[in-house]
Amino acid sequence: MATADPQHDHEHEHGGHAGHDHGVSAGTDRRWLTLALTLIGVFMAGEVVVGIIARSLALLSDAAHMLTDAGAIVLALIAMRLAARQPKGGFTYGLKRAEILSAQANGLTMLLLAAWLAYESVQRLIDPPQVAGGLVLVTALVGIVVNLAAAWAMSRANRASLNVEGAFQHILSDLYAFIATAIAGVVMVTTGFTRADGIATLIVVALMIKSGLRLIHESGRIFLEAAPAGFDPAALGAEIAAMDEVVEVHDLHVWQITSGQPALSAHVLVVPDGDCHAVRARIEELLRTRHRITHSTLQVDHDGDEQDDHCDDAHGLAYRSGRMNGESSALLHPARD
Repeated sequence: MATADPQHDHEHEHGGHAGHDHGVSAGTDRRWLTLALTLIGVFMAGEVVVGIIARSLALLSDAAHMLTDAGAIVLALIAMRLAARQPKGGFTYGLKRAEILSAQANGLTMLLLAAWLAYESVQRLIDPPQVAGGLVLVTALVGIVVNLAAAWAMSRANRASLNVEGAFQHILSDLYAFIATAIAGVVMVTTGFTRADGIATLIVVALMIKSGLRLIHESGRIFLEAAPAGFDPAALGAEIAAMDEVVEVHDLHVWQITSGQPALSAHVLVVPDGDCHAVRARIEELLRTRHRITHSTLQVDHDGDEQDDHCDDAHGLAYRSGRMNGESSALLHPARD
């Protein structure tokens, strides 16, 4: 066993913090989001008035859905501003999760509105009121044009931001809802079948439930600090354990600070004569280029160091490399008891 060098011991007992950017991409253009928000807000107000005059629940449900679209855009704008603020005081991540709180409120509001609209639409299917089909058709056609314009404005912004992309998907779903309402308007004008209004409302309700549940599910995963959707921590742990000079990886945690900002921490043990700094640099490069994780904190130590007694309390699984005849493979084991 090689003799330990005190100076070397001091140098390799460290944690590495990968370079990362806490801000939102500077390419995101707030002007396009504001334009889309203005288009949606003005039309939504007019649609509520026409919906009341025409006694159309489909138009009112479309307006409610547009309200959630406006909320999604506002969230994107707020998130950009909050992300630009420097962390201070006890908020070491800044206010990045404010958008997650708002997303949960947005999703819950969407579900509550959907429940009310579903009840009203069933009542109208049972006892349909007179609906001005012509007003419904014209308003729906204008709504299609407005949503196409808003979608175009959103597409001009930087959709690499998940906030912007989420708002964009909201507008697309509302576009489909207006198409369904326009079809209902054609049916009412040509046949007088006023139950088409209630049927179109149920279609909008289905879209709202889908969007609301997705918002609550995704924000809930972030609050519970689950790994990003589609990410396999076990596969990553095995991949790191199979790297040259790595003996074991444990205390591996992957979570999201906010949407689109994954983070990782881990304790890595290397062979006694390994270069801790070089191993950490290779792992950070792997995380950055292959897994798009730029916020990582790695503690890299030599296997067998006396100061690693805390490994006995490691959380989760340990990923250990098995090397025989020059070949490397990763073996999965429970954390040390």
